[in-house]
Amino acid sequence: MITNTELEYKGNLYPNTIVEFHRDTDKLFFTTSNGVILEMTILRDSILRFRYATENIFEPDFSYAISENVSVGFNHLKVEETPTEYLVYTAKLKVLVDKKTLRTQISDLDGNIINEDELGFHWEENYEFGGNSVKMSKITQNAESFYGLGDKATHSNLKGKRVSNWVTDQYAYGKDQDPLYKAIPFFIGLHNNKSYGIFFDNTFKTNFDFAHERRNVTSFWADGGEMNYYFIYGPQMSQVVKSYTNLTGTPELPPMWAMGYHQSKWSYYPESNVRAIAKNFRKMRIPCDAIYLDIDYMDGFKCFTWDKSRFPNPKKMISDLEEKGFKTVVMIDPGIKIDKDYWVYQEAIENDYFCKRADGAFMKGKVWPGECNFPDFTNPKVREWWAELYKEMMSEIGVHAVWNDMNEPAVMEVPTKTAPLDTRHDYDGHPCSHRKAHNVYGMQMVRATYEGIKKYVYPKRPFVITRAAFAGTQRFSSTWTGDNVATWEHLWIANVQAQRMCMSGYSFVGSDIGGFAEQPNGELFARWIQLGVFHPFCRVHSSGDHGDQEPWSFDDEVTNIVRKFIELRYQLLPYLYTMFYRYSKEGVPMLKPLVHFDQEDHQTHFRTDEFIFGEQILICPVHEPNAQGRRMYLPRGTWYNYWTNEAVVGGMEKWVVAGLDKIPIFIKEGAMIPKYPVQQYVGELEIKEMVLDVYFKNGVETSTVYEDGQDGYDYKKGRYSLRNFNLKGKANELLIQQFKDGSFITSYETLKMNLHGLPFKIKKIQIDNEFVDLKDVKLNGNNNIHISKDFTLLHIIGE
Repeated sequence: MITNTELEYKGNLYPNTIVEFHRDTDKLFFTTSNGVILEMTILRDSILRFRYATENIFEPDFSYAISENVSVGFNHLKVEETPTEYLVYTAKLKVLVDKKTLRTQISDLDGNIINEDELGFHWEENYEFGGNSVKMSKITQNAESFYGLGDKATHSNLKGKRVSNWVTDQYAYGKDQDPLYKAIPFFIGLHNNKSYGIFFDNTFKTNFDFAHERRNVTSFWADGGEMNYYFIYGPQMSQVVKSYTNLTGTPELPPMWAMGYHQSKWSYYPESNVRAIAKNFRKMRIPCDAIYLDIDYMDGFKCFTWDKSRFPNPKKMISDLEEKGFKTVVMIDPGIKIDKDYWVYQEAIENDYFCKRADGAFMKGKVWPGECNFPDFTNPKVREWWAELYKEMMSEIGVHAVWNDMNEPAVMEVPTKTAPLDTRHDYDGHPCSHRKAHNVYGMQMVRATYEGIKKYVYPKRPFVITRAAFAGTQRFSSTWTGDNVATWEHLWIANVQAQRMCMSGYSFVGSDIGGFAEQPNGELFARWIQLGVFHPFCRVHSSGDHGDQEPWSFDDEVTNIVRKFIELRYQLLPYLYTMFYRYSKEGVPMLKPLVHFDQEDHQTHFRTDEFIFGEQILICPVHEPNAQGRRMYLPRGTWYNYWTNEAVVGGMEKWVVAGLDKIPIFIKEGAMIPKYPVQQYVGELEIKEMVLDVYFKNGVETSTVYEDGQDGYDYKKGRYSLRNFNLKGKANELLIQQFKDGSFITSYETLKMNLHGLPFKIKKIQIDNEFVDLKDVKLNGNNNIHISKDFTLLHIIGE
């Protein structure tokens, strides 16, 4: 019998009255009469996980984002019940769970509301695909600001914005265009001088509305999966970012050469062109550590092959380049050409490694080689196979690093730009469709690449780059912000994107300096270099369709400016390396927006241009043509102009002179900035002396310098050098204490201290409580002194 029936459209569904509560160690379970379960997990006193099930069923608990090394453990947990609510207390938070609605309110122990549900959790059945669309709405607090969410090409403060996360190949994207190449569903809220973070661990397409549709409501939702989010309390933004980064993980230290200047183009070929580029860098005395080979090095764009007419002997070319100090980085894409005579394709077919459609046919799409199949990187067997494919390239040919591109995955000539939604994935034993796996596809590809590179460059450290990413991808790879454009607007976008990525746990980031699409003029290229050398990943890359973009491609004035700033980056390598050490070990972001630096100063909440490079250097790039300076905001404290040594009191906006050969750079008072001599590449010189630029402060400041072998894993055995300096300045004296840790012995024996801003003339110097002759420390009229690297206490006394 056939009847005409329609599914009942239920619209939004909500939890109702709690009928059961129980506790299991660190987990609290609240069950409603209509089958909703809230599982609240206390990871730390300041980190809570909220996970909601409908119909009394939780999905298997699995996450690609959460690190295996996440720190857990709390000091206090107490639950009280009243007639209307449950009250949950940790050592830092109080959570109210309403018995009638399952809505939550989170406060600090003084009763200040940090975050509270509006409608709270609700869901809608998805009749087209199955499962639920899951939703969460929160009350936007008074004057609340929002930050984070990865590489969004929009204002740093997301208040009033609506954005989505669906990893997308967006060639030549514009300001405010969304979504882009990465999906990092983590944001930071700030109100009443208190910060918190929410990480929505859901790999489906996710959406965030920061008081856009309704000015007093912030909401986030996903097209499927669970409502599963982590609440992270500060109250300092720095604590929130560190905790989130610990949750999703940090990378190990890369080799120092990966922090040098890198040159790329689509594409350098044939071999003679690559050699000419390398030769010109050394001839022009412009430092460079790596040259990149884009897809044109391949035979017919087939991955793991070489075009023998363009590169007849890649092993010898790579070896010759290495002798001149250049590392070779090659691109590998996910699309495998459908070709029965192609060995990679044959292996994947024989082992059933390609993604399939819902009806069992292979998923295929057009990429650079033509029709391609795509490995299912969510299958651990496929990742193991993919890692092994790098053996010949790394171990035998000698490639140093790999660059994964097009791994959203990008598919040409289809409206969606990617795989069909019915594509099937293993998802590490949790089979699903592309709706769930899409945002992690690139992440799992670069994870497999990382494992292969790590194995086959050993005992050196791996260096990998990816375009597509999900939260946690920072454990495996550096990244860049994709196919940008050579415009002044994109210079501004690159600045806010890099800051936002660092705030989102992903610090090893940069942009295509100069712009990928179109062609910059010399002024724009110079200004972009001035920003790019202060990004953790520093690479020029361009499409090559509109002209050359090497440092010498413009006039002599631009070439000299570019050289000057690349040299400055190489001088600052020990500072940059120390930044990366802190990021790797402690989760401290390498770039910090001013709001991260001083959230209590409300003037910082909407600043986009200025940022802190590491801990003690303030950078403000110039984003407009024909500028001879710019207005910028200096955060509270005293700052030294790097170019003039003038000390300036912050907490105000200021006009700063910055002709084409300069950008505003300020050093925090009390800082001790380490420098190496200029090298043409990392490891070219044996460091004979480290320079410390010391900036006087009437007060106390600490500085750190981390060093090790610059590659390899001896640092994990304690063979590192960690110098912690404590500076204390007074009206007529300066004391510097050094606390040394680690067994690594540096190649230099002396430190050259350049003393800036001393308010007195040096009369006497004590080293480790013994007076020394001023000639013995080579004191000169510029307040430069040379002392042993092993000193414990330096006491400088004025007249």
